[in-house]
Amino acid sequence: MFQSLISKIKGVLQKLGLVKNIKSLSDTKSIPIDDQFYKNIDMWKALYQGYFSEWHDVQYQTINGRKKRRRATLNMPKVLSQEMATLIFNERCEINISDTDLSKHIESIFKQNKFISKFQDYLEFQFALGGMVIKPYVEDDKIKLSYVTADCFIPVGWDNQGIHEAVFPNEIRKGDKKYTHLEWHLWEGKEYVIKNELYVAEKTTSDLGKKVPLSTLFPDLEEEVRIKGFKRSGFVYFKPNLANHIDMQSPLGISIFSAALDTLKTLDIAYDSFQREFALGKRRIIIPASAVRMVVDENGNMQRYFDADDEVYQALGSGDMDDNKIQDNTVELRVEEHIAAINALLNLLSMQTGFSSGAFSFDGKSVKTATEVVSENSKTFRTKQSHENVIEAGLTELIDVIVQLAELYELFSGPDKDWEVTVAFDDSIADDKDAEINKQMKMVSAGLQSRKRAIMKIHGLTEEEAMILLKEIISDQLSIDPSLLDERAEQTLFGDGE
Repeated sequence: MFQSLISKIKGVLQKLGLVKNIKSLSDTKSIPIDDQFYKNIDMWKALYQGYFSEWHDVQYQTINGRKKRRRATLNMPKVLSQEMATLIFNERCEINISDTDLSKHIESIFKQNKFISKFQDYLEFQFALGGMVIKPYVEDDKIKLSYVTADCFIPVGWDNQGIHEAVFPNEIRKGDKKYTHLEWHLWEGKEYVIKNELYVAEKTTSDLGKKVPLSTLFPDLEEEVRIKGFKRSGFVYFKPNLANHIDMQSPLGISIFSAALDTLKTLDIAYDSFQREFALGKRRIIIPASAVRMVVDENGNMQRYFDADDEVYQALGSGDMDDNKIQDNTVELRVEEHIAAINALLNLLSMQTGFSSGAFSFDGKSVKTATEVVSENSKTFRTKQSHENVIEAGLTELIDVIVQLAELYELFSGPDKDWEVTVAFDDSIADDKDAEINKQMKMVSAGLQSRKRAIMKIHGLTEEEAMILLKEIISDQLSIDPSLLDERAEQTLFGDGE
């Protein structure tokens, strides 16, 4: 889709004055994108969905000529993306905000938008396609969240802080018409500008078509909205914490399996061979060539003794066979050899995608995922933490965007003072809760960790929340009101508070 769409958008870019006299998008530094990069996104998407024509459409030779079939697949791109997304973000994760009122507002917004389940789905898409975007917007006086996959997002401007300008194309088909909606997010000085355009063309054409009024499909949508007071762009771009080895100048992310394409292809070849071993390996029959010739039956119809399209039969000339006898050339099934080869490839794939060796295994029926607790030094856990750092920063930005949008529409006001956002990810893959509590208690006893820091680690709380809980714990122990703990008493009870 995007290979043709990018070329169509070139003219729109020129019309808006963003890019003048360009021959291709990649020639302009202000548009950090290579046309070729979206071919990779299309390929990653196809592999994630389980069918990539260049890999899975194969031809083979039969007695009756060349035939086509679809190669079987283990669909490991889906498995890899789903497993990493599940390890990182699930219902056990907690997003904590130091300001109580803001925390309640954000919790309500996330609950209304079913954020936990939706974010996990799009986190999976992010690992598969290399990125995704969340755009908060207001509808019916409520803040809603719009999710955009990597193939529907084109960056326009960026700096070392990230992508801050972009266009979001959306194709809509109605009858014999094809509508393309372009939503631009741009900065003009200190003003944040959102522009909407709608184009229509025949469904069969590859042209962008002619511009038509927005009211054709979106009667309530404004062509241009100018916002003053925004401190950051109205969208947040998420991507895997992987260096872009395909285009080192691009701010776009890459798929978690982008460096393992050869292994993925070989895996599908091995799995396809494993399946066909049962279909073809049970019997191979050698027949004389005369047996596959057309003969006339008693009704005058042309018939064959054997199905010429069947791969089981191999025809040889009479000089190549003894007495023109039909010979059963059945071979032993190579089940164990196939399973061993597939498991060797799975271990290689694990290494290439950031998982520990043995993370995936094949038992002849399906791919199994290791469920045992892994150490904090394992490759899987280190990769998990690496991606978590980027995701936590993205979630903090998302809350910033929601706050500035809420203030713009006067839904609620942000805190007067700075607030802190922390995400308590589910680390049960590396350790159980009891082990973590025992570890923190030993560190506190040895003077290597403060009580406040231990509470923050165990409960996933912010510094302010940990201090409140620590006061409650001390007050319970001393049977006094937490409010009676003055500063001097805190210093005595908590040490330096750190």
